[in-house]
Amino acid sequence: MVEQGYAWPGTVAVASDSHSNMYGGIACLGTPVVRTDAASIWATGRTWWQIPPVANVRFVGSLPKGVTGKDVIVALCGLFNKDEVLNHSIEFTGSEETLKSLIIDDRLAIANMTTEWGALSGLFPADSTLQSWLRYKATEAALYESSELADSFGKTQFTHARLDDLFSDPSLLSADKGAMYAKSLYLDLSTLSPYVSGPNSVKVATPLQNLQAQDIKLDRAYLVSCTNSRASDLAAAAKVFRDAAKNSNGAIPKIPEHVNFYIAAASQKEQLAAEEAGDWQAMLDAGAQPLPSGCGPCIGLGTGLLEAGEVGISASNRNFKGRMGSTDAKAYLASPEVVAASALSGKISGPSSYEQPQGWSGVILGEGDGIKEEERTVTPEEAFQKVIGQLDSMVESAESDFAERNGIEADDASLTEILPGFPEQVEGEIVFCDADNINTDGIYPGKYTYQDDVTKDKMATVCMENYDEQFPTIAREGDILVAGFNFGCGSSREQAATAILAKKIPMVVAGSFGNIFSRNSINNALMGVEVPRLIHRLREAFSTGEVQADQQSVTEPKGNWESLDSPPPATQKKPPREKQLTRRTGWKLTWDVRRSRVEVQEGPGGPSWSQKVGELPPNVQEIIARGGLENWVKREIQANA
Repeated sequence: MVEQGYAWPGTVAVASDSHSNMYGGIACLGTPVVRTDAASIWATGRTWWQIPPVANVRFVGSLPKGVTGKDVIVALCGLFNKDEVLNHSIEFTGSEETLKSLIIDDRLAIANMTTEWGALSGLFPADSTLQSWLRYKATEAALYESSELADSFGKTQFTHARLDDLFSDPSLLSADKGAMYAKSLYLDLSTLSPYVSGPNSVKVATPLQNLQAQDIKLDRAYLVSCTNSRASDLAAAAKVFRDAAKNSNGAIPKIPEHVNFYIAAASQKEQLAAEEAGDWQAMLDAGAQPLPSGCGPCIGLGTGLLEAGEVGISASNRNFKGRMGSTDAKAYLASPEVVAASALSGKISGPSSYEQPQGWSGVILGEGDGIKEEERTVTPEEAFQKVIGQLDSMVESAESDFAERNGIEADDASLTEILPGFPEQVEGEIVFCDADNINTDGIYPGKYTYQDDVTKDKMATVCMENYDEQFPTIAREGDILVAGFNFGCGSSREQAATAILAKKIPMVVAGSFGNIFSRNSINNALMGVEVPRLIHRLREAFSTGEVQADQQSVTEPKGNWESLDSPPPATQKKPPREKQLTRRTGWKLTWDVRRSRVEVQEGPGGPSWSQKVGELPPNVQEIIARGGLENWVKREIQANA
């Protein structure tokens, strides 16, 4: 999409891959849909979204030598790890000088992994850096005359005439003056050092120098995937081996026998460029094992998967437990340079290119825009918008407090209309999976995702296998599955929803959902509701120790409060000691769809309580009532035939 010029600045592009966010690296609003969505778009030319809140992530300073875009996004995922941008659309901003330190390949890597950060998209501006890159692509395409090579270099998309038209009105490619954001965060790039993610979580990020001191031995290293396998990434990795050759009489050193190092280019074109530069051969000479371009070990397919007890480091985008092989393996993520250096040394380590700035005391980041007050300039329009925003916030807060103090409830006039075929009420016993960030690999393992012969019975048997192997024997038909916060984060596989349905569980309740899982649920007729209070009560009742707060409440604009997939994040709590992964609670939950309310009975003879939840709009009801989006599309096509 990027290489051929189909993802284009100032446009919206969707694809059935959770890393479609990557298009934001070239100022194209890329966001994922799922396979059923893609088919429905082809069939009808239409799709649906719930408009997300927008977060402004401002970069200040410039990247130090030896620090990459991969380090930026690994640090963002690990240092802002309290769901700050969950289900938000991100705009990356900064001064021209700051953004010049982020080349396009760095931006693509950052935008790609905004998915792991929890966002729906990550958009960079259409600035002079992007314009120079596009001009280079247009010139490159014009140099090739044969149709075969022209297609491979995107000649039909990258033309100078098209770029002249694109940049004729710069205002079309920038935010409106005085634009208001749901939240603002900042990161000082000049204070960043190489970072490593893991093990087995993108929400754990550690400075490389700290891990180096731990002498962590490696079994496998991976320079693969769409995230960091472009020609520039392969060149950076090859440089590690070439630099080491200077101390070996000019000969490329071999990686240790106990380490398997796998390389795969992001595309055939990128591999060709690496071969022409000699970078591909340099890594082969070191003992790297080549793999074909495309998804492979990074999604648990093909050669080189992690085995039980092994440790691996990868330049890819996900290191969820079990995603790259055994659930008993440990997976880390890092930049191509760190992956190459680690493969060469046989343990997690980095090249010597990073030089820590004098007086460095740690990464500078936080909420707000990072601009010092004495350096801030505010236009009259911005000052006016700030006052309006403050007034809106005060009114919203007062209305909320008044309703809460007076116990205001919905009257019959505000009852939700129930469409034919949709149940007025759903009830069942709660089976509780006590964990946050249960990802789609945990719900439905990747090794089954691309098998066409998996039956519904098999799907039910392996449902939640990577999370808890005991789940299939504990959960029963008709149960209501309740889990923690950010349930269903990760990949776009629809089987994460259909496997739960195969288990004959009609409904999932969570503190919050990952957006991609929300879409999958609606599209496949799996019902879902967010009830943070229920998660807190279950943890209070079934935790083995004192419950500790783990997240601050975040208030979002009033315009987002009805959104099914981007609720205001609530205070999360997490038991400090080991707990039962899946448990039958004996509690009963009833969802009164008409009154948009859930009622919870905390076991026989226990207390009961109810809570208002988001209203289920008619279009969502219609999709679910028809058995999912596929059936809805078929009905629409028949109606218009």
